[in-house]
Amino acid sequence: MTLLTEQPVTSADKTFIQLRKDIVKGVISAGSKLSETELSTKYAVSRAVIREAINRLESCHLVERKANVGARVVALTGEGLMELYQVRESLEGMAARLAAMNMSDEEIADLNDLLNTHFQTVKTGETYYQEAGDVDFHYRIILGSKNSHLISILVDGIYHLIRMYRVQLGMAGPRVTRAFDEHKHIVQAISNRDPELAEILMRRHIQYTKNSLETKLVTDSL
Repeated sequence: MTLLTEQPVTSADKTFIQLRKDIVKGVISAGSKLSETELSTKYAVSRAVIREAINRLESCHLVERKANVGARVVALTGEGLMELYQVRESLEGMAARLAAMNMSDEEIADLNDLLNTHFQTVKTGETYYQEAGDVDFHYRIILGSKNSHLISILVDGIYHLIRMYRVQLGMAGPRVTRAFDEHKHIVQAISNRDPELAEILMRRHIQYTKNSLETKLVTDSL
């Protein structure tokens, strides 16, 4: 299992992490074709290093290969969003349930502290952007589940694809404060050691987020 707080060990790791970040943030456009030659020049590494990075990106669902086309960054689509969020709702709902049972009191206190730092951003009402890893509310709860298989599926599998939708479609307006309030209620349920409520609230939160992103996706395509 590769936790996001780990530092890159080799130049290949560093290239993979940078490519992943650039795809998630849209520096490399969704749906764009990936050229090993162009990328090796841009990132100043060999084509072999780029090839390895692309293979790793494929395993975390940020890149797909198609016959006669080659490797492309995945496109952000309504169908892709729906399928991804169906899985996310189920798995993160389970993670919230397990977190209410398995997180230590110290970890829950840290989660509350994290929300307090997020409030400084949310109170402006402009955006609610979270970097990857320990400063991400959802990431903390996933780890708090203490279930290694669930963590592997979410963190190594679909976490960065979820982030790609969240980062590029964004969150603004009234949804910012509503999402923050939903986070607070989830943490309260976890703090109260109420696994059933924590799961219900997490599932509902992810449904609302999916609906918001879906609306933004449709609006951007007009």
